[in-house]
Amino acid sequence: MHVMVLGAGLSGVTTAWYLSRAGFQVSLVDRQPGAGLETSFANGGQISISHPEPWANPGAPAQVLRWLGRADAPLKFRPRRDLAQWTWGLRFLLECLPARAHRNTVAIAALALASAQRLRALRTELGLEYDQLERGILHLFYSRAEFARAPARAAQLHAFGIAAEVLDRAACIEREPALAACAGSLSGGIFAQEDESGDAHKFTRALALRLQEAGVALHWETEVSALETDSGGRIVGARVRRADGSADSLRAQACVLCLGSHGARLVAPLGLRLPIYPVKGYSITAPVLDAALAPSVSLTDESRRIVCSRLGDRLRVAGTAELNGYDTAIRAERIAPIMAWVQARFPRAIDLARAEPWAGLRPATPGNVPLIGRSARPGLWLNTGHGTLGWTLACGSAAALAELMSGGRPAVAFPFLAAAGS
Repeated sequence: MHVMVLGAGLSGVTTAWYLSRAGFQVSLVDRQPGAGLETSFANGGQISISHPEPWANPGAPAQVLRWLGRADAPLKFRPRRDLAQWTWGLRFLLECLPARAHRNTVAIAALALASAQRLRALRTELGLEYDQLERGILHLFYSRAEFARAPARAAQLHAFGIAAEVLDRAACIEREPALAACAGSLSGGIFAQEDESGDAHKFTRALALRLQEAGVALHWETEVSALETDSGGRIVGARVRRADGSADSLRAQACVLCLGSHGARLVAPLGLRLPIYPVKGYSITAPVLDAALAPSVSLTDESRRIVCSRLGDRLRVAGTAELNGYDTAIRAERIAPIMAWVQARFPRAIDLARAEPWAGLRPATPGNVPLIGRSARPGLWLNTGHGTLGWTLACGSAAALAELMSGGRPAVAFPFLAAAGS
């Protein structure tokens, strides 16, 4: 059976890999000249099993209200004349209800644990190198009130089977000595030893190379303009535009949608309304000047919603979420808080003059639970909508989809899609 995977970011490349290993004939299509050049290019670098709670949680509405009007707000809503934006926002509020938020957290935690196991196995099997570090993630709290809630949060993670240890200020600095520069303002943290970090773009490129070696057809600089159906409405391929402007038609017996935020617009003409909206994130990547001053343990500042990861001789610092449609412009006022954060926390650690800013659109569902499985349209499968956890959930999602398409039932306790007729 020939399956065409649409999109070559983390989701698409891992999907193509696991489908190929399951015995499918696979082709991979992307509008860029290589793999991982959009949303997967410069994310925060965290494989964050210990952060299953979605942005949509009971405390989010009040927090968002406190952030209104702040240029440096971690989550910024830029109202547009866009029905999809407002519909998504209302559904986000619905997912903040305690029962829904808990359900979503449980599902994400289960998939994250399975995904981490898949990633480790794949890395060992293929010998992949992507500046990975298995040094855990240290979640930092800079207020006593937030740190007071750390034991309850660690207990919740333990209930999900996720290792988490509450650390006081001194223990945090012992775990990551570079924190000594900002020790005075630090209250404490939670250390998640099973978490990892690594360069998602390097990983995606390396796996794409293995796909090529395995005989997967890679269609670069090929943009999908529409999906094609037969007389019965079944998806049988895609209309594409090549780099030279020419149009073409690529046929397949099934397609998998891994196009990030753009996938929802592609399938809308078919009557499919995917609850996905782009949430823009920002990052900077800068050379390390002094290895002793730059953290090597991946960090999450829970107060500012900023993360950083050491990627070889570089430091990646990422943060903020912005609802502003499909705008990918890099706004100086959104990069400035990230620059200020790293300068305050780790002075003289990196070369800020050579920092490379980036912005990308994360395909988010209102509850941050991805859409994995059959779509309502025969011949079309979904592996999309991973939001802020694309790197964390990539391998587990792709492996589960391959199992579903093979007629199996993944062992993960997750709400996989199961529309009839595919």
